[in-house]
Amino acid sequence: MGMMKPIRLGFFLTAFAALLLGLCGQAARAANPPWAPMGPDGGDARRFAFSARDASRIYLGTTDSWIYASSDGGSSWSRLAKLGTQDDLVVDSMVVDRSDPRTLYAGVWVTDRSDGGVYLSHDQGHTWSESADMHGQSVRALAQAQSNPRVLVAGTLRGVYRSVDNGQHWREISPTGGSEIHEVESIAIDPYDPEIIYAGTWHLPWKTNDGGARWNSIRQGVIDDSDVFSMIVDPSRPSVMFLSACSGIYKSDNFGYEFRKVQGIPSTARRTRSLRMDPADRNTVYAGTTEGLYKTQDGGENWARTTGADVIVNDVYVDPRNPKHVLLATDRSGVLASEDGGAGFQESSTGFSQRQVATLLVDEKTPGTMYAGVINDKTFGGVFISNDLGGTWKQQSVGLGGRDVFVLAQSDDGILLAGSSNGVFRWDGSSWTPADTITGPANPPPAPAKQKPAAHGGKTNQAAAATVADPPAKLGGRVTALYVGGDSWYAATAQGVFRSTDRGESWAPVLTSDHPGTFSRAGDYLTIAANDNTVFIGHREGIMASSDAGATWQAAKLPAGLTALATLALTPDGTLWAGGREGVFYTQDHGISWTALKRLPVVAVNGLTWDPSGNRLIVTSAEGTLVYAVDPRDHSWSWWNTGWTVHSVASLNGRLAAASLYSGVVLQPAAETTRAGDAVQDARK
Repeated sequence: MGMMKPIRLGFFLTAFAALLLGLCGQAARAANPPWAPMGPDGGDARRFAFSARDASRIYLGTTDSWIYASSDGGSSWSRLAKLGTQDDLVVDSMVVDRSDPRTLYAGVWVTDRSDGGVYLSHDQGHTWSESADMHGQSVRALAQAQSNPRVLVAGTLRGVYRSVDNGQHWREISPTGGSEIHEVESIAIDPYDPEIIYAGTWHLPWKTNDGGARWNSIRQGVIDDSDVFSMIVDPSRPSVMFLSACSGIYKSDNFGYEFRKVQGIPSTARRTRSLRMDPADRNTVYAGTTEGLYKTQDGGENWARTTGADVIVNDVYVDPRNPKHVLLATDRSGVLASEDGGAGFQESSTGFSQRQVATLLVDEKTPGTMYAGVINDKTFGGVFISNDLGGTWKQQSVGLGGRDVFVLAQSDDGILLAGSSNGVFRWDGSSWTPADTITGPANPPPAPAKQKPAAHGGKTNQAAAATVADPPAKLGGRVTALYVGGDSWYAATAQGVFRSTDRGESWAPVLTSDHPGTFSRAGDYLTIAANDNTVFIGHREGIMASSDAGATWQAAKLPAGLTALATLALTPDGTLWAGGREGVFYTQDHGISWTALKRLPVVAVNGLTWDPSGNRLIVTSAEGTLVYAVDPRDHSWSWWNTGWTVHSVASLNGRLAAASLYSGVVLQPAAETTRAGDAVQDARK
């Protein structure tokens, strides 16, 4: 059997960046503390764990390798530790050791591939080590035997595994390569006999009475091909058990040998992800479903929903000291708390931030105010506003109708626009209203003209735009970029690029698939950089440029060596910067010639932002946790290690704030603003 592999927690320079920093002659500084997460609170919460010895200390697993902890019964939360080195571990199973509450176990899996493992901690979750025996296993369930805490059982995509030495070593106890017992989603162990194990698979439940030597199908009464998501055994009457499946909730009174489907839960509540018994009243059972929380108080005979149908419940916590205190781990809405046995719930996510912030905007007119655009949270997302440097946030999404918000922009006179998953919206101070009226063609049909060669050669392009026949009445589809400076505003959408000359009251198409010189998919424009009448609009395949406020356009190729464009920025000196897979490039002649910023040790660039307060270009990457600040005058640069993969950086009262991939907004420590990494000079040709 394999030994444990230590995992060092914390945040470090990537090997690539550290190597290049060394080549530049810059000594790497000690890893600084990560930037502080500031919210907005909420997001996806997956799994609770607690010890009956200290039920006020609760652990909470997430979808991005992080574990949170609460020391006040779930009223507030703090980040505890990150498992492994990946950012995509779903912490869907956690156990606090019954005999030693300082010992924790976590089972994890990865969404898009068969990967994961089991992690152990012996210091209340501050540091973790990975089980070598379970490395790479997609662990979907984890349970500890009540009668023998040395025994743990894990359900994985491959089968059932058991440890008899507190998780140090594991062996498979289901038939290796068997055709039945695999894709194990749930595990339950008899409270009195650790040899009796129940396994719920993506195709019906199974049971062993002898520690896995023999397995029996316990499908009687269960609809064929039911995915078994959760199983619980009554700790005082092990003959009684419940299981949940895509076909409903089932109850057995004879150790699982026969089930009957309970009534009262609509057939549309297909996925019941968590079943939980009241520790003081075994006839009270909670069912957390993808359509709200259900509760029975008569052993499953009758059920009633106690939340709205839009609440997706992943786990339920019932306080063993006070069963009226109930917590829900939910998708999108974080942690919800009830003090009346589930009759009513309120948000309880203070300190828990798992939001997917797609865009961050600092209000230039009101110091300390910033806006965060959130995706994948539907009615719980949209736009959040903070007026106190991220200390508190308020959801301001009335009128968005649950749309995702991918981009926010503010005009010089304070008009705030949101580019959503379907159209552009304007903030009126209390709600969002559509700003989506489309007028006729923005430009007249092109007059016959002699064609000019495109920059860097290639096919020729006409400079004038063509008429668009019968444009749609409303600006719809996903909005990927907005520019709202000066007299001409621009919106890059799924329909193409549109211009407004009346401050967003109406929009006219300027770059669509019918325009000559555009790229194969005009709806794939994704970034805009502009200054006065000069406009650059980026596409993965190239750039369209206008020097007359969008009246005419010329196509330009990408820099040599850049295979896919991700972002553009225009600095006040007229330099155009481009970022993408291979790094950062710049041009001072509108794309005729490009130079690579070779000494800047960054690839997979996902953000270029001009910071006027510091006269610097901020660069972020999708591969790593470093943020770079480039001086456009001499191309020297400094860096910070944020501790998070970030994008959409903004300057907030002299400090940098950034949007992270899954952890909301993070804020630069005040001390770091005076001790960034040493400046490094660019080696120019």
